[in-house]
Amino acid sequence: MGMGKARGTARLRPAAALAGLLALAACAPALQTPIASAVPPLPDGFVGGSLPGEVESRWWTSFGDPQLDALVDRALANNPSIDAAAARLAQARALARQAGADRYPSLAARLDASESGVEGPAQGRDLAELAVDVSWEVDLWGRIGAQARGARTDALASEADLAALRQLVAAETARTYFAVIEAREQIALSTRVLETYDELIRQIGLRTQAGLVPQNYNALVIADRESAQAGLAFRQEDYTRLVRQLDVLLGDYPAGEGITADVLPDLPPLPATGLPAQLLARRPDVRSAALGVESAGYRVDAARAEFLPQLVLNGSTGGTAGGLAGLFDNGLGFWSVAGRLLQPVFEGGRLRARLDQRQGERDEAIARYGDTVLQALLEVETALAVTPDIAARHTAFARSAEAAEQAVTVSTLRYQAGIEAFDNVLESQQRALAARSATLSAARAKLDNRVALHLALAGDLPNNGPSPD
Repeated sequence: MGMGKARGTARLRPAAALAGLLALAACAPALQTPIASAVPPLPDGFVGGSLPGEVESRWWTSFGDPQLDALVDRALANNPSIDAAAARLAQARALARQAGADRYPSLAARLDASESGVEGPAQGRDLAELAVDVSWEVDLWGRIGAQARGARTDALASEADLAALRQLVAAETARTYFAVIEAREQIALSTRVLETYDELIRQIGLRTQAGLVPQNYNALVIADRESAQAGLAFRQEDYTRLVRQLDVLLGDYPAGEGITADVLPDLPPLPATGLPAQLLARRPDVRSAALGVESAGYRVDAARAEFLPQLVLNGSTGGTAGGLAGLFDNGLGFWSVAGRLLQPVFEGGRLRARLDQRQGERDEAIARYGDTVLQALLEVETALAVTPDIAARHTAFARSAEAAEQAVTVSTLRYQAGIEAFDNVLESQQRALAARSATLSAARAKLDNRVALHLALAGDLPNNGPSPD
């Protein structure tokens, strides 16, 4: 009975010893890296004009185009680049879990069995051992914790990158959609130009037969008509490329089908912009850059901790007997606890070089953060500042087109009255069509700039990606 009590006491010793050693663990807090110096002083509002209110999330619905709404929703759900970014996020989260697991002990069950013998009358010997091994590196100086926090921060940065990509895909879908519509309208205008040339060629043929114009005059007009035909082919090529590009954004086969709209939507009123400070807190690319600085700081902490001693604890407990059957009958219990303290003495400059590398990565991350902030502010301020300029250009082209079309009406009436040559009518028509083409391009420029403003403001989009762990 005394032996049983001693054996029970012996089995409690490893747990007590390990519990006492676990209490020695401590985590050093990660150094905080200031990034405020990378950001210029922010004004109270945008120089281009701040509009109060909450920044729109589903901003594309403000254009009042149901087909655009459906296309953007499809792109956000099916775009392969978004799927790839979501997969990268899943990888980053898995790496973060791996790094976090290093902070905990590892346990492994072990079963050893052996049989030995010698020649002659001596008998062989069987030996079996069943044990649980424990190994743990005590994070005395916070190195493992810093690595784990750095990995978690990288996962958060990947999440921000996914959000930024979703916003970019939504914007690219809208811009490409507007470009497809403009290309269609430009094709219609180019077709009208060709029809005008065909009528002119017919008129000149009649006048040539009547001896009113020289023979080479018809050849000159035919040359101009063929140049216009080349212009139409260019417009059709542009449309063909754009409509297939839109298919790919949607994650579809690039068949160039399914777009029915042929008129650009009207420009909605300016959206709410918020304030510059709110922009920096909202933009996912700025958030990703800030997290990159934080992650780099954690890696500097981990590199510093590599200069300090590492404490590794190993423990084992189990039983041994003369054969597998004896393990569960009358086997002898055993336990062991050991510790190893490792202090780097000479590494050939490797640790110093790694610390220098990590500090350089942190400095680069700080500079990249500052550049990202400036680019975010630049995009908003530029989109706001050029809005009246693009509007003025569109208005001027529209007035020019209206005046040119009035000139066409007058020239046509004068030609029908026999007091003006038909080539004057043609020239008026060409001028009117060119002005209308420029008006279309300016209208699309207004829409593109509005999309750029929404992209720069970075309203939160509905998230169809993987949910956080």
